[in-house]
Amino acid sequence: MSTLKDIAKYVGVSVSTVSRVINEDTSRHVNPETRKKIWQAVQELGYEPNQSARSLVQQKREKPKASMQVGCIVFAPQLRQHHPYFSPILSGVNKQLLDSGYTMAYIHSLEEVRSQPIPGKLLLETPVDGVIVVGEIDPPILDYIRRHVPVVGIDITSAGTDYPIVDYNRIAVGKTAVQHLISRGHRRIGFVGGETGQDGTPEEPRFTGYKYALMEAGLPLNPDWIVETEWKVDRSYGEMLAMLESQPENLPTAMLAASDMMAIAAMRAAAEKGLRIPEDIAFVGIDDIEIAEYTSPPLSSIHIPKFEIGTIAVNMLLDYIQGRQQMPLNIQVPHRLIVRQSSDYTRT
Repeated sequence: MSTLKDIAKYVGVSVSTVSRVINEDTSRHVNPETRKKIWQAVQELGYEPNQSARSLVQQKREKPKASMQVGCIVFAPQLRQHHPYFSPILSGVNKQLLDSGYTMAYIHSLEEVRSQPIPGKLLLETPVDGVIVVGEIDPPILDYIRRHVPVVGIDITSAGTDYPIVDYNRIAVGKTAVQHLISRGHRRIGFVGGETGQDGTPEEPRFTGYKYALMEAGLPLNPDWIVETEWKVDRSYGEMLAMLESQPENLPTAMLAASDMMAIAAMRAAAEKGLRIPEDIAFVGIDDIEIAEYTSPPLSSIHIPKFEIGTIAVNMLLDYIQGRQQMPLNIQVPHRLIVRQSSDYTRT
C-alpha cells in the first residue's frame, strides 16, 4: 500500500504538504493546483487516507446502519438534466430509489470527480451505500469507488466483465436497423456515426452491426457514405451536407444514424438539399427519444427502454448492497424497431 512519502515523491512536494491536504489542515495555504495533483495521486496510487481506513475498520466492527443513500456519477454535466437519451434513464433511477426507500445523495459529472478531491473525499463526506455510474468513466476512478461501495454501470462499453452493467446489444441494434432498410429495397446504405478509429471509420458496436448486416446481405460498404460526427449534432448536419454536395451522382438511398439526434441533424441537411424523405433518402435512428415522433417527417428508430434501464440498475445495485448478489452481472435489455415515415417507403 502506498504511503504519504510515495504520494509526496509522485507529486514533487513535501510529506507535510501531502499530510495537510489529506487531513484537511487549513492552517497553511496549499496551492489549489497542488491540492488537485495530490488527490489525483491518492487515487492513482491507491493510497487510503487514515480517516478512510479508520472509517472502514469501524464499519466492519460496528456494522452501522445503512445510509439508505445512493450516489450517481454521469459522464458529462448535460446528462444530469434534459438530455433526451439519459434523462429518462435518470428518471428511472430516481423513481426506483424512492420506491425502494432510498434517496439520491448526489449527481456529479465525471469532470467534477476528476477536478476535486473526489472520490476519496466524497465517500467520506457523503456516505452512500452504493454508486451508479452513467456513461464512460476513468477505470482508476471506477476501481477506487468499487473498493469501498458496490457500483453498477449504465451505458459503459469499456468497463469489461468485472463490473455489473446494464446496457443493450449495440451490434444487434445496428443489424436490426439495416435489415429493415434492406427489406424496404435499399441497397446503398450509409452510416452517420460517432467517434472514428485509425482507419477513419466509426469504431463502436452500432457501426459493427451495420457492417455485419451489409456483409450478410452481400451489399457494399462505401466509405464515401460514412459520416463521422464525434457525437456532435452540428457536425452531423455539416458533414452530411458536405457528403451530399460532394457526390450528387453517387448518393446512398438510406442512412442509419448511431443516435436519433445525429439522424435529425442529418435529415435537415438532406431536406435543405431538396431530397425527399423517404422517397429519395430514408433515415433510421437509434434510441427512440421522445422528439423522434414529432420530427418532419417522423423518424424511424430503434426503441431502447431507457426508463427501464434506470430501474434495473437500481435493483441490481440493491442486490449487491444487501448481499443478495456477488457476481458481476451484465444485463442487456431488449430493443425493438419503431417504423415511422422517415423509412416507411419501399423502393422498386
